[in-house]
Amino acid sequence: MENWQQTFEMFVILAVELTALFLIISYFVGVLQEYVPPSRIQHILSSKNGKGYVFAAFLGAITPFCSCSTIPFLKGLLRARAGFGTMMVFLFASPLLNPIIIGLMILTFGWGIALYYAGMALVVSITAGYLLEKLGFEQYVKAEAYEAPKPKCGSGGSGPAPEISKWRRIWDQTWTDFKKALPYLLLGISIGSLIYGVVPTDLIAKYASEENLFAIPVAAVIGIPLYIRSEAIIPLSAALAAKGMGLGAIMALIIGSGGASLTEVILLKSMFKNRMILAFLMVVLGMAVLSGVILALTNL
Repeated sequence: MENWQQTFEMFVILAVELTALFLIISYFVGVLQEYVPPSRIQHILSSKNGKGYVFAAFLGAITPFCSCSTIPFLKGLLRARAGFGTMMVFLFASPLLNPIIIGLMILTFGWGIALYYAGMALVVSITAGYLLEKLGFEQYVKAEAYEAPKPKCGSGGSGPAPEISKWRRIWDQTWTDFKKALPYLLLGISIGSLIYGVVPTDLIAKYASEENLFAIPVAAVIGIPLYIRSEAIIPLSAALAAKGMGLGAIMALIIGSGGASLTEVILLKSMFKNRMILAFLMVVLGMAVLSGVILALTNL
């Protein structure tokens, strides 16, 4: 009974938080697009300019979104026709270079582990974005992902629109995006909450212990459906470390749960074709496993 109560509580918390985040961020993107022309965003995040990749990673670091709330921002970048590779860098870097995660990691595991984590997230995000563009994965973005919602008819009149209509127009677009994403959002939250409430911490520690040869990939795979907010992942990792989980497996769990979530994958389905979603998951899992293995072998 207690597990089901935790599941329900997590569902309510995630539903409220992610709904608020989605609406706020979508509206912010709309306002940004109103004042920053698409050509400017295209220039800054141009894949032909090597600095664009670094800027995209920096943009991800200063926008501390969780994995799900990167989606409305990514939609804005798609509509602005920003470079595909740099958009992918942002998609990978934004949840992983979250200042909250890094700050808590410094307090819990020390500067060395925190800097290692940030360095791996930065390098792999930039490398993955560059390679995905060069390999032609832009073709797996759905055509409708580039389209802005059409304005409603019946506004009437001519000449410049009053100032209030601008904000209403942005809100209408935000609400349209939210309604399209809502079924995906609720499905992902439901599954993630169920896993959070039912799967005990002891079970994770048991199957991702230091003695288990597959501890690191197991932790990486577990991390994706086990959607955990950044404020909770580090304290949970500290508890798992106390139960005997190796640092390599913990690193894989943090990157897996921070870099992707089941809710995010379901939301991406509205923008990406299956092959692009698979590539996205492979990058996050690869980053998690690689970071965990190197950490385990070097004993930082």
